[in-house]
Amino acid sequence: MTSRSREELQNAIFDALGAVAPEMDSNAIVPERPLREQIDIDSFDFLNFIIRLHEILGIDIPEKDYAELLTLNSAVEYLARRCASHQ
Repeated sequence: MTSRSREELQNAIFDALGAVAPEMDSNAIVPERPLREQIDIDSFDFLNFIIRLHEILGIDIPEKDYAELLTLNSAVEYLARRCASHQ
């Protein structure tokens, strides 16, 4: 896997969020605020979001790392590290 740009990772996050919350407006997402609060998803939806990220990016996201995906900024940074380490 190759390194991905911040924009590619952000698009993957929005794609995955859109799969669990189709009414989500990606332009309204505040990068520093918790995603679950902004789009009002429950823990089951959050798990589906992580599964979708795995499908899109082809990387494993261990349960111990779920807290790394709480905000848009932290998710992008985490996914950038995961993608880079799986080259």
